[in-house]
Amino acid sequence: MTGFRIFRWSIFASALVPAAALVYWTFTGDLGANPIEFITHTTGTTALSLLVITLTITPLRRVTARNELIRLRRMLGLLAFFYACLHMLTWVVLDWFFDVASMTADVVKRPFITMGMMTFVLLVPLAATSTAGMIRRLGRRWQQLHRLIYVAAVTAVIHFWWVEKADFRQPRLWALALCVLFGFRVWWSLQTRAARTRDAFTFLKDGMLRRG
Repeated sequence: MTGFRIFRWSIFASALVPAAALVYWTFTGDLGANPIEFITHTTGTTALSLLVITLTITPLRRVTARNELIRLRRMLGLLAFFYACLHMLTWVVLDWFFDVASMTADVVKRPFITMGMMTFVLLVPLAATSTAGMIRRLGRRWQQLHRLIYVAAVTAVIHFWWVEKADFRQPRLWALALCVLFGFRVWWSLQTRAARTRDAFTFLKDGMLRRG
């Protein structure tokens, strides 16, 4: 087994620790005074953490020139979706026990629930098209579709921010992380365009000199 494969499996195992801990604490009765709130918070923050970590893969690959890092992106994205599903199921099953009318009213009345639902809806097509077969079928459209992850990250942070009633330290940190990631993306795009412009100018200049 190669070093990178061991690294990849280590990340996968580490990402499953919160889910395993929740199962263990459920059986031992260590979920605290409000188990539903504890499960909701744990699954939600883990999903958000993995979502933001997924967005760091491309910048890390570009900075380090380690192209194999891109193989982590799909795995981390699917793990983020896994915890988002657990977060959603907690709300559906434990909060409302499949009461569709109450859930619909909750989505309409409470903005943070609306934003959370929007985030989940955005993640569904990303997870559904994450297979190699779908990448081949969609072609260039796949990359365009998967830019929705940036929108989902923003709505997820807003959802988390609106959930918090007093302590906004964590939401601010996530918002700052997204700003840094988006800033890097803008900077990289500008650098790439500038390099292409220089190459085009050099090509034209060399052509004119050869003609002269």
